[in-house]
Amino acid sequence: MLPHRIVRAAAVQLAPDLDRPAGTTERVVEALAQAAGKGAQLVVFPETFVPYYPYFSFIKPPVAMGADHLRLMAHAPRVPGPEVEAVAAAARRHGLVVVLGINERDGGSLYNAQLVFDADGRLLLHRRKITPTYHERMVWGQGDAAGLKVVDTAVGRVGALACWEHYNPLARYALMAQGEEIHVAQFPGSMVGPIFADQMEVAIRHHALESGCFVVNATGWLHESQIASITPDPALQKALRGGCCSAIVSPEGVHLAPPLKEGEGLVIADLDFALIDKRKRMMDSVGHYARPELLSLAINTRPAHPVVDLAGGPLRVPTAGPVPGPAERTPASPFAPAAPAVEAGAAATPARP
Repeated sequence: MLPHRIVRAAAVQLAPDLDRPAGTTERVVEALAQAAGKGAQLVVFPETFVPYYPYFSFIKPPVAMGADHLRLMAHAPRVPGPEVEAVAAAARRHGLVVVLGINERDGGSLYNAQLVFDADGRLLLHRRKITPTYHERMVWGQGDAAGLKVVDTAVGRVGALACWEHYNPLARYALMAQGEEIHVAQFPGSMVGPIFADQMEVAIRHHALESGCFVVNATGWLHESQIASITPDPALQKALRGGCCSAIVSPEGVHLAPPLKEGEGLVIADLDFALIDKRKRMMDSVGHYARPELLSLAINTRPAHPVVDLAGGPLRVPTAGPVPGPAERTPASPFAPAAPAVEAGAAATPARP
């Protein structure tokens, strides 16, 4: 009999720094040290946590949010960039697999991006939310299916989706079909009210059951002073409370630790991989319970580019940083080679699969 594989996971519920551009990244690095001290091997942060989720877009009309949007653009990290390198270095220093949500700037656009770092600091996955939700479409561009990938990490096969991507069953099935063992979910938190927390709990528990995998979900938190800084209107402030449910769920849909719905903190639990086989023995949605001759999924994994040079792949729009050399301009990605390292001080450009 194979020995049990057990991984300790941590979901981080934390408030961003709304005032200092580097402040949230510093909080991430501090939280990684704290989680490592508690024996965590996988650490998950909320949706677009660096520098912060665009809460302003949920409560302000487009005509009134220009200054907030420009400020977010000015503070948004690039990939690669100092924020990414700082987290990669912390992941390597503590031997942690890290999943971080960022507001990514690429050229003149922002994207909801999810980054998966391996325990040696390498950036294994850089994906973008395929469809921003409702108000978010005024802030972010759309991602593509090139990032709907499960990656092999030091803790197992990890897949990730952001927020209401969990209401896209085909996106979830794309990850399920790749054999994800740990699914990472990220939500903004501090929005909508208790009903949002209830809905996300249903979504993550359902995915755990359907996929037969563990789900680690992280949501953000806003302090009262931060809410007041976003809007002085008491009626609108109500829309920036509640909606938190940082949690870790087993393949049987069971919470492995009490979910965190208020305040800052860590949710920590041990993931016993024997529970994956226990679940899939009875119900494997992409195996013995599937009917591919009747129902199947087609995915276009080609990265979407506004301009494609048919002779040499996508034409990359110059942004801050070094101009990529010919070897980096491959048809597969607008970023660097297929499996590069992103470490503090590294010069290589990371891949966005």
